[in-house]
Amino acid sequence: MDSLKTTEVTETFKNEKLYKTSTAASKPSNAFIGASWCALIIGMASFCIGLFNANTMLLNEKGYYFTILLFGLFSVVSVQKSVRDRLEGIPVTDLYYSISWFTTFAAILLLIIGLWNADMELSEKGFYGMSFTLSLFAAIAVQKNTRDLKVFEKENLNA
Repeated sequence: MDSLKTTEVTETFKNEKLYKTSTAASKPSNAFIGASWCALIIGMASFCIGLFNANTMLLNEKGYYFTILLFGLFSVVSVQKSVRDRLEGIPVTDLYYSISWFTTFAAILLLIIGLWNADMELSEKGFYGMSFTLSLFAAIAVQKNTRDLKVFEKENLNA
């Protein structure tokens, strides 16, 4: 029994050591960087083009949805940065971390409430929801790639 436990501990230690060494910054592939930027541009452009082409929507409604898009993009980048900072041991206050998450959920909730109460076809509502979601996800991916590239460049300059 003791030899099994020792083997398990050794394997666990090896796996943790392997994990720690494999978390060193690796350069994201050019394909992933390009796909992330394309997704961000496509999501934002489709959302904005949809707003521009919405003939039945009042200007204040268009401004509301555009503001929610910008608010959501900033919020998810802030969440990604604060989560990444914590993982790398960079101090992030609990207040900022909490506010980042709150604003992300608030942006999503405000979009849902706005679309729920909007006088639009269901397909239009789905279009705005999906392009908003694509934009948020892509913004997180672009921020992660930017951060990974900076860490990779910093480690390779020092090597």
